[in-house]
Amino acid sequence: MRAQPEASHYINGRFVEDEQGAALPVIYPATGETIATLHSATPNVIELAVEAARAAQGAWAGMKPVERGRILRRAADLLRARNDDLAKLETLDTGKAIQETLAADAPSAADCLEYFAGAIAAYNGDFIDLGGPFAYTRHEALGVCVGIGAWNYPIQIAGWKSAPALAMGNAMVFKPSENTPLSALALAEIYTEAGLPDGLFNVVQGYGDVGAALVEHDAVAKVSVTGSVPTGRRVLALAGSKMKHATMELGGKSPLIIFDDADLENAIGGAMLGNFYSTGQVCSNGTRVFVQKGLHDRFVERLIERTKKIRIGDPLDPETQMGPLVNKAQHQKVTDYIRIGREEGAKLACGGNVPSLQGFEEGCFVEPTVFAGVRDDMRIAREEIFGPVMSVLSFDHEDEVIERANATEFGLAAGVFTRDLPRAHRVISQLQAGTCWINAYNLTPVEMPFGGYKQSGIGRENALEALGHYSQVKSVYVETGNVDSPY
Repeated sequence: MRAQPEASHYINGRFVEDEQGAALPVIYPATGETIATLHSATPNVIELAVEAARAAQGAWAGMKPVERGRILRRAADLLRARNDDLAKLETLDTGKAIQETLAADAPSAADCLEYFAGAIAAYNGDFIDLGGPFAYTRHEALGVCVGIGAWNYPIQIAGWKSAPALAMGNAMVFKPSENTPLSALALAEIYTEAGLPDGLFNVVQGYGDVGAALVEHDAVAKVSVTGSVPTGRRVLALAGSKMKHATMELGGKSPLIIFDDADLENAIGGAMLGNFYSTGQVCSNGTRVFVQKGLHDRFVERLIERTKKIRIGDPLDPETQMGPLVNKAQHQKVTDYIRIGREEGAKLACGGNVPSLQGFEEGCFVEPTVFAGVRDDMRIAREEIFGPVMSVLSFDHEDEVIERANATEFGLAAGVFTRDLPRAHRVISQLQAGTCWINAYNLTPVEMPFGGYKQSGIGRENALEALGHYSQVKSVYVETGNVDSPY
């Protein structure tokens, strides 16, 4: 099975290769096969990409916003037309079940491009009446922006970062995760076919050193990162030392609070989506599931029944509901946490094993896992696992669970299930999280800003908020009379 692209990088509207860069093997997580071999960007490749972006950006920013929007809309249409092929590529790259990649990956990127294609024409500055004199503001592009992607949603993240950046008149150099480098190249080709001028969306591959070289480049005005908290801290420190704009969309250990009046099946469905979708590799997952004591035992019993029915297997089979983890390192990390949970005294209610699947013996599979009887001080309740491991905790009262839910360095997401809507809004207002749901979980429409509090990030992706993070405001004072000067 092969998914070899024409070359490793995409710069100035064409594929570029430099075999002097370190080898970057692409492994299919279901079988352990090497399906492509790319090369990390050399300093020369990085310079070519940044210079192409810098040279193209000025003319692009000078276009009417509606004209930029038309190109993004054409790209959105192409993404949807090629969804089947893109979904297969994403499954080969990530190991995620194709029933997920068909529904959530390229379609989400297409939605993002379509949204910003329409929004940018109405994203205007303000008129300020000063009683004769007046002032106005302009939203202006930053220039060259760098996007650094994560491996769980490669094409979605590339779309979420590039769409608002390009709509606003910026150029972007995008570095995918070294684990999932393929689909960003497909997006770059689609942008070119849609009519995006050469140089405005460039893709360079590489490890952390390539990301650092891009961030510290003098021609780069902004960096947007999706990744872990340690990665975000390092990148933010480097960007801050250069006074660059930065958006950080980082990890979490998010609480999902289920009150005893909640609809049981809906609450379980939300908890499963918030822990098992994409094999649990979602930054906003509600991995601390707090269940009120009146519902707790029924919740756990029914949760086990539904979890045991999850179909694990060939991720290219449309009937498969859960594929493997992204690589062996992540597999080791997740299985280590399952062992730690047992050692800490949590009750392994379901899963916890590595399944043996015929034909996929080298795959990075793990069963969806539920721990009950979890305490707040356990590592499985405090540290981000990034795999299909759910911790169920019990609580008595509203004030208690709010305090416990907020007792974390993270603040990406939170959810509440209850039929008492005044209580739902009251609780949500007190949770220290940037993206929240009531009677749902992990739905992220592009119309809604996405991002976190505390260590989970700075800035927001999506919605009009994102355009603000890819622009700077210029204030202009206009005098309509004479200058009143004492000199």
